[in-house]
Amino acid sequence: MTRIVGRSGGRGVRRAVGALAAASLLALGLGACGDDGDDAAPSGDQSAAGPRLPSLSGTTVSVAGVWTGDEQASFKKVLTDFEKRTGAKTEFIPTGDSAATFLGQRVDGKAPPDVAFLAQPGALKQFAEKGWIKPVTPDVQAAVEANFAPQWEKLASYDNKLYGVYYKGANKSLVWYNTRIFEDAGATEPATWADLQKTAALVSDSGTPPFAAGGADGWVLTDWFENIYLSQAGPDMYDKLARHEVPWTDPSVTTALEALAQVWSKGDWFPGGTEGVLQTEFPASVPQVFGESPKAGMLPGGDFIGTNIIKDTKAEVGKDAKFFAFPAVAPGKPPVVTGGDVAVAMKDSPGAMALLAYLASPEAAKVWAEQGGYISPNKNLDVVAYHDDVTRQIAEKLIAAGDDFRFDLSDQAPSAFGGTKGEGMWRDLQDFLRNPSDVAGAQAKLEADAAKAFSGA
Repeated sequence: MTRIVGRSGGRGVRRAVGALAAASLLALGLGACGDDGDDAAPSGDQSAAGPRLPSLSGTTVSVAGVWTGDEQASFKKVLTDFEKRTGAKTEFIPTGDSAATFLGQRVDGKAPPDVAFLAQPGALKQFAEKGWIKPVTPDVQAAVEANFAPQWEKLASYDNKLYGVYYKGANKSLVWYNTRIFEDAGATEPATWADLQKTAALVSDSGTPPFAAGGADGWVLTDWFENIYLSQAGPDMYDKLARHEVPWTDPSVTTALEALAQVWSKGDWFPGGTEGVLQTEFPASVPQVFGESPKAGMLPGGDFIGTNIIKDTKAEVGKDAKFFAFPAVAPGKPPVVTGGDVAVAMKDSPGAMALLAYLASPEAAKVWAEQGGYISPNKNLDVVAYHDDVTRQIAEKLIAAGDDFRFDLSDQAPSAFGGTKGEGMWRDLQDFLRNPSDVAGAQAKLEADAAKAFSGA
């Protein structure tokens, strides 16, 4: 069983980054906001465009989520639209970063919220095993099947039952770059791993290390590996490795680590070399590429990097800072590794199920998309709704992946292996960065740590 309680380190870092997204993307100003479209219907009025929802006048629906600040304000506008459509009242309950711990305490106190948001598939499975969440109704199931790729439904399921709706997504398969450095080096956006290395060589020859990486935060290094492995080995093998159904000594892992070593073995391709990477935390890696005196040309990472560029530098996203898709690693296709927040019902109530049905609709996604700082996995959301061109392009890549995207592998693993500072996958990849010639040694460490964590030892 996946252990969730006590998960820390990179999870908190990633969540803190995301908490700034709404305000930051509003500041982009790269595209016009979509207009508000149809006004929401009066309470319980089913004439409005959107899902058919019951009248819930006199009902209060409580919703627990990790969001704070601008993200919370944006989501509350989503809840306001739900209120107008149903007549219900809603209450938002902040969970803090340790959502699973908070929600477990609410269950123990016999006061669970109607609906809660979870950030890891393992948490959903754990809650379903314990009976803390309820399978969705046929109406919610139909909405999910109509609006999402099957893989999202699979991620929100346990024991062949659907338990949730992935309302918010993330695209973690991007490489952000400094446009001036690329222009000076005569570099162009690469499409393959081999091309990326050629591009990196051009940037290096121009006098700038091609890559920055916040390797002091081990999750940064797991993201590099996950993208390479998904592209090379394919979704099926990725699933097996994520579940530890194949060992980390498998030849497919060998091939991925060898590809990773093609870049990690070139210490002068990173500011300060290998030790510089290992001493740099993720937030500090962003100014290394986009600060006033840049020290590197590219930064692989997720859509949230755009937030940090705006917060921590004077670079303009879409002009000074652009991105391309993480390149295909032969013999595979370009990967799409994702994250996301899934809404689950902790009470089998009409209000909880109505909110899940609403969150599965394009109309619910549109409310937040128009505000910025949000990407939806809903394939039927018109991308015109997105607040700016940059977010629109990122969301299009996520949807275009169809059923071939995969959720962050380390987020699916027991926390002792995939989510704890100084342990497991984080530490093992940091050690591999120090000695990328020792592929077999890295695999042995990864397998030993994975076997221990998956056995619950």
